[in-house]
Amino acid sequence: MTNKKTRNRPFDAKSGKPRSVGSMEPLWLWGVHAVEAALANPDRKILRQVGTPNAIKRLGLDQAEEMKARDIDKLLPAGAVHQGVAVHVRPLEAVALDDLIAAGPQIVAVLDQVSDPHNLGAVLRSAAAFGVGGVVLQTRHSPALTGIVAKAAVGAVEMVAETRVVNIARALDQLADAGYTTIGLAGGAAADLAATIPAGEKIALVFGAEGAGLRPAVAKACVWTARIEMQPVMESLNISNAAAIAFYVAARQV
Repeated sequence: MTNKKTRNRPFDAKSGKPRSVGSMEPLWLWGVHAVEAALANPDRKILRQVGTPNAIKRLGLDQAEEMKARDIDKLLPAGAVHQGVAVHVRPLEAVALDDLIAAGPQIVAVLDQVSDPHNLGAVLRSAAAFGVGGVVLQTRHSPALTGIVAKAAVGAVEMVAETRVVNIARALDQLADAGYTTIGLAGGAAADLAATIPAGEKIALVFGAEGAGLRPAVAKACVWTARIEMQPVMESLNISNAAAIAFYVAARQV
């Protein structure tokens, strides 16, 4: 199976190999959408496929090992809703920031210490839906792209490039030098988000951690800080909701 939306991971010109960040220990992915997207991604190394007889027949998984649902449960974290199917895989290799910039996506998301894997998965799902070309995460204080993230992302882990950096503020400087307008989302900002997005130009949308928001050094590194207009009875939105709205606004203007 092939999928035109799978991530394009640029290669190092000297070695001919993808630039990588992070552990390559195998992990389990589960759930129909996450599994189908992984199987459709030629960059994803599949080590093992398991499924219930009904799921195997429904999804056409000719190479899957038949198992009872309760036996699949034993392979996965407690409470994993696997819908009768799971795959054991190698992690995708992250894209170096230089390579992400070279690929030239119109919209990039930067997550400053977003720590909840369900929120990260939801942000990736929205990123794929609105054409965001990459998500930049910190090497520390950010969850790995585990099965929990993949399930919440509904397949988008395979479609949106992941970049890991040591220092978010320095990464924003690098994006700005490459022509990106960097916009940090902050509820107390004076400017409305739509007013800060230059038509036709590349932008990087920056989101802070759950609760704490943008760290001061990260906010200072942004060209703009902006807010999403909302009724005053609500002070803020969950990171995944804010990201979905911001991606939609940006996609309509760039």
